[in-house]
Parts: sequence; structure tokens; C-alpha cells
Amino acid sequence: MRRALPIILAVLVVVLLGVTVLLVRQVHMTTDRVAILSTSEQEAQNRYSEAINSIAEIQDSLSTIEVGTPGTQLTPRGLRDERRLTPEQGREAMDRIAVLKGSVDRAKQHIAQLETNLKKTGVRAAGLQKLVNGLKQSVVEKEQLIAELTTQVDSLQTQVAVNLDTIRTQRQELGTVYYVIGTKRELTQSGVLVAKGGVLGMGKTLKPSGTFNESLFTPIDTNDQAVVFIPSAKKVQVLSAQPTSSYALLPSGDGIELRILDPHEFRMVKHLVIMTT
Repeated sequence: MRRALPIILAVLVVVLLGVTVLLVRQVHMTTDRVAILSTSEQEAQNRYSEAINSIAEIQDSLSTIEVGTPGTQLTPRGLRDERRLTPEQGREAMDRIAVLKGSVDRAKQHIAQLETNLKKTGVRAAGLQKLVNGLKQSVVEKEQLIAELTTQVDSLQTQVAVNLDTIRTQRQELGTVYYVIGTKRELTQSGVLVAKGGVLGMGKTLKPSGTFNESLFTPIDTNDQAVVFIPSAKKVQVLSAQPTSSYALLPSGDGIELRILDPHEFRMVKHLVIMTT
């Protein structure tokens, strides 16, 4: 029995050493797993934080796209009320809309990149998806407002163009005078002048008949042209009723020019009859 005791003790020592080694290995493995789990958890937390930061940045960028604020001068009500939009203002409005649209497009790109990153990193959270969906809805609303503003500006620009054409036409009509130049014989034979007044055929005065053949007259826009040149004339007489203070007859080369001094007064009489001798 005494001989077997050392052997038993030796075996026990070997067993204890084996168990100790096994326990040490298990402890190391557990420690490694804990470290790995801690690292994974930290990485997941970092990815989550990055996603939150990205969402916050996109929200901030969308918040700056306030389409309806007075600072942009592009509110739907303001556009409806503004009826004196000039072509330059229309271009400026479209430029501002283009800037807003560019901001929205960049926000859409950031959202798409965010979703791609979330899929790659495996971050899945209902809260994050809800925030992303909110960003998408905000983008849709901004796009709808920009589309409405674009339509309104287009409409106003069309109205402005029509109004400008109308104003231009009316201005030209108001400023246009029709003139005819001819000798006494030419003007009477064409019916532009008639002899009126006098007694027994004596002392009659030549005056415009008032019934004109419009094809005999030449138009002149007094808004842009202030001179009527009468070539090869030694003497000129204006027989229509334009105020004498509204024009002047001056020598010019081999003829005479009628210079309009007061266009407003001059064009009160639409037909200008000039007789030469």
C-alpha cells in the first residue's frame, strides 16, 4: 500500500495539472470571445452613431431648403399676388428654384448613400428606418413645392411676355403717325386735300379731306423716329392740324426735314399732310 501511494499522488498531480491547463485555456478562450464581442459591439455602436450623424446632417440640409419662407421670395402666395414680374425677376426666380432643386437632389443622393451604407454594415434598427423614411417624405414634399413654384413662375413669365407684347403693341399704335408728301396737284387729285370755304369760288383754303386712302400714307413711330425728310423741296407747308409748337421745319441737304419736338402733342393728330412746292 505504501508503495502505491506515491504512484497515486503522481497521477493526481498529473490530473490536476491537466485540469489546470484546460481551465486556463477555457479562461483564455472566454476572454478572447468577450474581447471579440466587445469589439463587435463597439463597431456596431460606431456604425449606429455614424448613421445617426448622417441622418442629422441630411435633416439639417433639408431644413435649409425652406421653399416657402420670405427670404427666398418664392412663396406660392407671393407669386400669385405679384403681377408685375419683370423678365429679369423671372430669371432670378428660376435661378433660385434651380438652387433649391440642386439642394434637394443632393439630399436624395445622401439618403441613397446612407441606405447603402446601412445595408453594407448590417445596421438594422426600426428607429433608423423610421428616420430614413421621414427624410424621404421630406424630400418628396420639397420636390412638390418646387414643382408648384416652377409652374407658377412659368405662368407668370408667360403673362409678363403677353403683357409686354400688348404694351409694346399699344405703345406703337399710340406713337404711330401716318404721313403723306406731295404737291398741291398730287394731293388734291388723290383726295387727300380739298378746297373749302371762299365765295363764288374765290378764297378757298386747302384742307385735309378727312377721308384718306391709307395706302398713300407712310407710318412713322414717333417713339423711335423724330424726323421726316422731305427731299428736293424748296418750300414745305404742313396742312394737317399738328400744333406748330410740336415740330420744326429745317433745311437739310437738298431738302427739308420736319423734326418732331413734342411727340406727345404731335401725334394727337394721326395723319400728317405735307405739301411741297
